[in-house]
Amino acid sequence: MPVRVVLPADPLLGHPEQEVVARLWRRRQTETGWVYLVGLPSYRGLENGGVEAAEYRVWVRAPDHVRPVDGVDYDQVATEHLEPAPTSVVREVLGERRPSGWVLAKVREGRGPAWGVLHAPDCDEAPQGAPLLDAERALNVAENPGTRLCTLCGCAQELTPLLRGFDQISDS
Repeated sequence: MPVRVVLPADPLLGHPEQEVVARLWRRRQTETGWVYLVGLPSYRGLENGGVEAAEYRVWVRAPDHVRPVDGVDYDQVATEHLEPAPTSVVREVLGERRPSGWVLAKVREGRGPAWGVLHAPDCDEAPQGAPLLDAERALNVAENPGTRLCTLCGCAQELTPLLRGFDQISDS
């Protein structure tokens, strides 16, 4: 199948980008996008001093370096799709990771000490649109006597050892 390949500009020679028609051999999906194996027309020298037409095959990044030719159907081009990454045993057992960080649900505003509850961002009790706190900020907020740690989402189980030390963990 014909495809247009964008050749790089050469500032030393003063040439802008150029397009040439090449042959599309394969398409491959990678983790960073698509690459196409194209055959660029060229020449090669023979041992007897002669020259003959040849093809230079190279993988190029799509769509940065290739453009379709109008009216060409590319459905018949050999295409390798990226296989889904295998699910790790850890991910199968633990499930998907929750979003990192914590959010503070303010219970009382105004004068006096602030009251609030720290939650994981995906907790059903967490306020929507609340700013995400990193671990250091969450620990600072948790040290406030008016702050409680949610036990429904695991915030208490995650932050208590960091606040009081791991030797305070019990089986209860």
